[in-house]
Amino acid sequence: MDVQKALAAVAADAARGDMVFPTTAQIALRVQKALDDPDCSIEQLSKLISAEPILSARVVGIANSVAYNRSGRASSDVKNAVSRLGFKTLRVLVTAMVVRQMEGMSQSPEHRALAVRLWEHTAHVAALARVIAQRITHQDPDAAFFAGIVHEVGGFYLLSRASAFPGLFDSDLTEWHDTGDAEVGRAVLRVLGVPENILAAVETLWEGYLALPPETLGDTLLLADQLSPVESPLGQLSGMGRKGMDVDIDMVIDDETLSSILAESAEEVASLIDALKA
Repeated sequence: MDVQKALAAVAADAARGDMVFPTTAQIALRVQKALDDPDCSIEQLSKLISAEPILSARVVGIANSVAYNRSGRASSDVKNAVSRLGFKTLRVLVTAMVVRQMEGMSQSPEHRALAVRLWEHTAHVAALARVIAQRITHQDPDAAFFAGIVHEVGGFYLLSRASAFPGLFDSDLTEWHDTGDAEVGRAVLRVLGVPENILAAVETLWEGYLALPPETLGDTLLLADQLSPVESPLGQLSGMGRKGMDVDIDMVIDDETLSSILAESAEEVASLIDALKA
């Protein structure tokens, strides 16, 4: 298997926008387009979201999570959920829907198992990034959440195309870590219309350089990836793991502060992860 050639072919397809999505993801992309319309009302957006049961459930579930429902009053309809979350958070959720649908496009049981594991990693990183943004780097928590959702989108797309390249995941995937992750991921993020600040944060993750002290959105994402209890299976297959980043967390956050942050945020992280994995 010529891994470099296979990765180049996948990246070229993504760059051309030659991507096929399931019906649910297509509706999510329509919602994303509506969010770009300054004249779009909450009523219009709610009707569009309500047309897709999975997206509706995800929106209501996130709106009722600990992170977004400080009052404890549950929302039971899409319109109230949309009002609570706001358009910026909805953009994150519809992008998450597209990413999650890529998981289901994997053809073989082995590839689906990898995709499920990759989504579990993604959910942990997204939730942790939001908490780290709030407690450590003081970045926009929703932007950090968004960056966590899309940081492995190239891997999901690769898995969705894996059936076209038999034996790809039996090969040495060092090339994926070196260039493929960034090349494919960058192309898919462009197709999805991910904002530049989110793309810049993911680029920082690909570079694997954590500034001390951590301050940026990219630093936030790097820390979340490092602290996630579930590692990316593609990182493991490449032989690099953790994006190849060798970081001593003790140099970034002292044990007492880290333990306190994670303990205080445990309910929020668990709530977000459950909502994302539903």
